[in-house]
Amino acid sequence: MQTLILAAGQGTRLRPYTNDRPKCMVPLAGKPLLHHQMSAMAACGVREGITVIGGYRSDDLDTLQAGLVLNPRYDATNMVLTLFCARDRMVDGEDLLISYGDIVYEPRVLQAVLDCDAPVCLAADREWKRLWQLRMDEPLDDAETFRMDAQGYVTELGRKPGSYDEVQAQYMGLIRIRGDHVARFKAFFDELDRSATYDGKDFDNMYMTSLVQSLIDAGWPVKACLVDNGWLEVDTADELESYEAMATSGEIDAYCKLPQA
Repeated sequence: MQTLILAAGQGTRLRPYTNDRPKCMVPLAGKPLLHHQMSAMAACGVREGITVIGGYRSDDLDTLQAGLVLNPRYDATNMVLTLFCARDRMVDGEDLLISYGDIVYEPRVLQAVLDCDAPVCLAADREWKRLWQLRMDEPLDDAETFRMDAQGYVTELGRKPGSYDEVQAQYMGLIRIRGDHVARFKAFFDELDRSATYDGKDFDNMYMTSLVQSLIDAGWPVKACLVDNGWLEVDTADELESYEAMATSGEIDAYCKLPQA
């Protein structure tokens, strides 16, 4: 399996903590987010074939001997373009694990994705509202739609919900493409209309959820790997400070037990 960790962004909402380091290198409970993530990967046996895709302040990345690829246009592109900067690490016939760089998760979350046999698998949190209530007064303000059919295949994600009924879970930023679909995945990207807009964004700034929705619309089976909490997204300075206080008090374990290895 090849693993790509997306860590090129500037993390402007995490300033001042990102003034001197990439977002994934901001520490939580004494360890950078990236290193927490790698600890969870190691606990699941994922130790080889890891590549970090950097951009902003890439000289300050400590990849712990993982590979490094750079997005030279990190300040003008979004996650999908960052992902395809590491196209040569997408090996036909080998599973492809994709992870956002600003999340941490328990090994059980990753294992749910690794155990899924669908062509595309997404980690998704059924108990997302409980976590979002830590982050904001009204969880629906920052949530995204996530709809599934009766078999647990995703039919819609990444849009602005009008009600809680449209959020059956919350996408977490952890994806696996099955090895026999990796070549098709690259071909699908190549065939996308560069002049189109995707959920209001131009091609260079397309959201990852827009790419996944495009796969769904084209008939790809995308399976939700459902878990109950066990992860954190660190997006703003206020969130980081809140999580840090909870880590100190031990309260954070009720939401995500940070990997210790």
